[in-house]
Amino acid sequence: MRLLGLDIGDRTIGVAVSDVNNIIASGVTTIERIGIRRDTTAVVDLIREYGVTRVVCGLPRRLDGTDSPQTEKVRTFVQKLANKLRSSGAELAAVEIVFEDEALTTVEAADVMIRANVSPKDRKKIIDRQAAIVILQSYIEDHYKELHPETR
Repeated sequence: MRLLGLDIGDRTIGVAVSDVNNIIASGVTTIERIGIRRDTTAVVDLIREYGVTRVVCGLPRRLDGTDSPQTEKVRTFVQKLANKLRSSGAELAAVEIVFEDEALTTVEAADVMIRANVSPKDRKKIIDRQAAIVILQSYIEDHYKELHPETR
């Protein structure tokens, strides 16, 4: 079981994937948003490529925990992705989609890159992928016992 992490934005989707043991999240790519059909197809292609069984989508909420307009955009994208998975055969229909709170993940991702001396120009290119790593790593840490039942 591998996990795919998504940081879904208006212009791009940052993508991260877990290792086969679900311990470490690594950045994969940034998808340039073209249209909902092509965007969801690109995600489905990555699900197939990496043998993903669960997709972790960052859910942008306000700091007080309430939904924002961006929250609804992410929920709409996820619904379209779920529909595409259901219509793509039994194996893909079984892929689970979950949400992970993404409050301040972009700030944390930027901080990591600043500490690593990544130039501002390069940061802009990879910020969404880095945010996807933060989202997925947070999920892995929050759900460690579920993902690793042998450690109970």
